[in-house]
Amino acid sequence: MIVFDNVSKIFKSPRGGRKVILENFSAAFRPGLNIGILGRNGAGKSTLMNLISGIDTPTSGRIYREGKISWPLGFKGGVHGRLTGAQNTRFIADIYGKDRNEVLEFVKDFSELGAYLDMPVRTYSAGMRARLTFGICMAIDFEYYLIDEVIAVGDTNFKKKSKRVFDERRENATLLLVSHSSALLRAFCHVGGVMKDGNITFYDDIEEAIDVHEATLASGK
Repeated sequence: MIVFDNVSKIFKSPRGGRKVILENFSAAFRPGLNIGILGRNGAGKSTLMNLISGIDTPTSGRIYREGKISWPLGFKGGVHGRLTGAQNTRFIADIYGKDRNEVLEFVKDFSELGAYLDMPVRTYSAGMRARLTFGICMAIDFEYYLIDEVIAVGDTNFKKKSKRVFDERRENATLLLVSHSSALLRAFCHVGGVMKDGNITFYDDIEEAIDVHEATLASGK
């Protein structure tokens, strides 16, 4: 269970401006209920993922976490640019107490990065970096997976393989997915949450959440 208790997250600029991501927000992200998070660019979806994972802290309020939660999987973060893909893989395996050779073999097969695994991650494209972090995360069993678009990377065959592996993980885990793709949200999520004006409104049907989000974008409000 992940619980937000009266959480606010506000960024302030030196000139006195403020950006409100969440304001006095309370909600529970229950295990077994896959949630798609929508919102226009800048609404704070990635910040929400950082708050859930513990990478970022609230301005006020408290977040309670139970269970093993992944780091936010996206096109940025999760690995060190100066280390090779293989070194990052071994390091993360050690952190989570996993056999580093088993994790590395899984990542080699899954990511399809070939010789690039022995090159610094800073030389990778955004898609290659995402495939590495996604592969490492899939090699480790989490109770909550935090996914920011990364599941859509790669060619058609890689996407099919990603979905197959992720479907296996979802049998015993919960997904929180940020995506602009309605198809991905429909494929993986039960319910939806729309971020707007410092709050998240939840809908019991992912289709309703998608409709509300698209209507908001069309209205320009």
